This record gives sequence, C-alpha cells and structure tokens, in this order.
Amino acid sequence: MTSASDPGFAVYVHWPFCASKCPYCDFNSHVRHATVDQERYLAAFKRELAIQAERAPERAVHSIFFGGGTPSLMKPETVGAIIEAISSHWNFEPGVEITLEANPTSVEAERFRGYRAAGVNRVSLGVQAMNDADLRALGRLHSADEAMRAVDIAATNFDRFSFDLIYARPGQTVEAWRDELQRAIAIGSDHLSLYQLTIEPGTWFEKLHAAGKLAIPNADLGRALWDVTQETCDAAGMPAYEISNHARPGSECRHNLVYWRYGEYAAIGPGAHGRLIIDGKRTAFSNELHPETWLQRVESEGEGVAERSSLTPEEQADEYLLMSLRLREGIDPARYAALKGRPLDNERVDFLVTHGMVARRADGHVAVTPEGFPVLDAVVADLAA
Repeated sequence: MTSASDPGFAVYVHWPFCASKCPYCDFNSHVRHATVDQERYLAAFKRELAIQAERAPERAVHSIFFGGGTPSLMKPETVGAIIEAISSHWNFEPGVEITLEANPTSVEAERFRGYRAAGVNRVSLGVQAMNDADLRALGRLHSADEAMRAVDIAATNFDRFSFDLIYARPGQTVEAWRDELQRAIAIGSDHLSLYQLTIEPGTWFEKLHAAGKLAIPNADLGRALWDVTQETCDAAGMPAYEISNHARPGSECRHNLVYWRYGEYAAIGPGAHGRLIIDGKRTAFSNELHPETWLQRVESEGEGVAERSSLTPEEQADEYLLMSLRLREGIDPARYAALKGRPLDNERVDFLVTHGMVARRADGHVAVTPEGFPVLDAVVADLAA
C-alpha cells in the first residue's frame, strides 16, 4: 500500500471521445459521428507507452485509470490490450487498482463482463443526477432509470465501484439535495464523487450564464449545499477524504491519491498530463489536445507530447501544496521544505490556524479544516505566497 510519504506510481490513459458534449464540461472530450478506428488508436497508445516506459523504467504500477471522454465507448478488447501493454513494460504491485470511467448510456452487462475479464477491477459511473428533469438540464443522454440499471450492473460485476453526482444545480434546494444524497448512499457504493456545479470558461453553460439564461445557486445557498453534503456523508460513514470525494475507510480511489499525494504518473492519449522523475528531475508532460493531431504525431514521432518542462523547486512545492491540501490528511511540511528549499511560513500557518482554516495534526501534517475547505483556493494562495 502507498502512503503520503510514498505516493506510488500510476498510469493514466485518456480516451477523448464522447457520444455528446455536456454543456458544463471543459474536459478534453470530442464528439465524432464517424466510427473511431480503435485499432489505430490502440497502436498509438502502445507506441506512446513504450517511450514513457523508457523514460521511467523499473517502476511498479500502483494503479491504472482509463479516463475521458467516455472510456466505456472502448471495446473491452482495446482496454485489455492496453492493460497488457502496460504490464509488458512495468511490474504490477499486488492488488493494483484498474479503474474505468463509464457513462450509463454505454453500460451493457456483456461489455462490463468484458472489462472485468480484461483486468478492470473498479468502475466510476457518471450518474450526475437522480431525476430526469435535472439530467436533461445537464445535457445528459441517460435517464435516472438507466443510471440505476448501470449501477446494478456495476455492482454485479465489480467489487468496487463509484459514481459521480453534481450538486448546486439550477433550482436545487437543500432539502432536495439531502434526499437525493441519502438515496445515493443507500445504493451501497463505497465511494462517491460529489462535485459542486461551477461555470467553466468555454462551455455552453458559460454562454447561457453570461446571457442571463442560466442561474445557479448563490454563494449562501452553495455553502448550505456544501454543508449538508458533509453532514449527510459523515453521518453515513463516508467522510470526505478529499474536497469532492467521499469513501468508507479503505475504499478511497487509490489512483487519485497518487495525484493528490504528488506521486509520479505516466500519461498517454490526447490531452493527457504526466509527471515523471527523470535523472532526478521532476518533469511535466502535456500531450496534444486534438485527437487526430495527437494520433498523427504519435504515428510520425512516436509520441504526442506538446509541452515538456523540468519543474523548478518552486513549481514543485506549489504543485504539492495545491494537490495535497485537497486531502483531509493535508501536507507534510518536511516534504514541502525539501521540494522548495525553504520551510512553510509558520506565521502564515499560525494565522490560518487562529482563524480556523487549517490545523496542525498529531502526525505533523498541516491540513485544511472543514471550515477552510469551502475557501480552499484562498487558503492555498495564502500559504503559497
């Protein structure tokens, strides 16, 4: 098992295609009406993997995550071939977590059995809402009944599964959200990702919001929705281990913990971002966003990297702060000092402790408090200054 001091090594695989583009989504996802040539993309994934493995040899893979986009649009044979390619370059740690994101519209029992046979042992379902009116407002293609059928199929095929819900939706009340969240918890998943709706630049929701055609809860109602989220999940034994993720103890998403604990991860596919330690230097990689451009670059050059840079000590410390303060366990001041070359400003920490925004834990970590999480960006900015 990994820990805050030993985050582990992970592999991220980005499948960029979706059946439709959700109006709130700013992820690197693309709609293609023509059939995607999965064999061609599989060959490109394998080529890019080989180069990543040369840069980061002799690692033990702690987790693999198929994200998107909609990875459940991939054939199980494609997923299995990618897992096999990863295993040909690196050893797998015992109990390696292999997660695949899925949308309810693309969930079929036979397909899920195929993913399980291919090596996937955890799925994350994009449910987003549990009533049809809100699903339509969010631009989702599935109904609430379809979502619940998908959850049943996931529970039948996988020992571990999670699903996402979005709250602070237009017109949502605290009472309605509490009821929906209690129904979600009763389903029996050991992990929930609960995201507060935000208006992201470049999305269709941004255009509607700017035109006055979309209203989301104001700051006070947003805070009330946040509070009832924490209260309801805590009471059910699913506390937030990260600002937007709740799990029963021991059921946390191991892959995302590698990110938040500032571990090392290889990333392949259009728009994927990776962090590898090469010759003692932490190096950031960003791939070409556009799928066809990425594909052409991999076929001609072996990889689709658009940007590569060695991170300075200051940049590494800031990334560590930004990622690990999202976790309830917080940051290790000694690790921060080792990355940055100087310690945290104790006066700033004391100020935030006095105002109830952070706390010093018994293990020496500095962690954001429940009162500080709703203003996490401000807390991070204060400590990074």
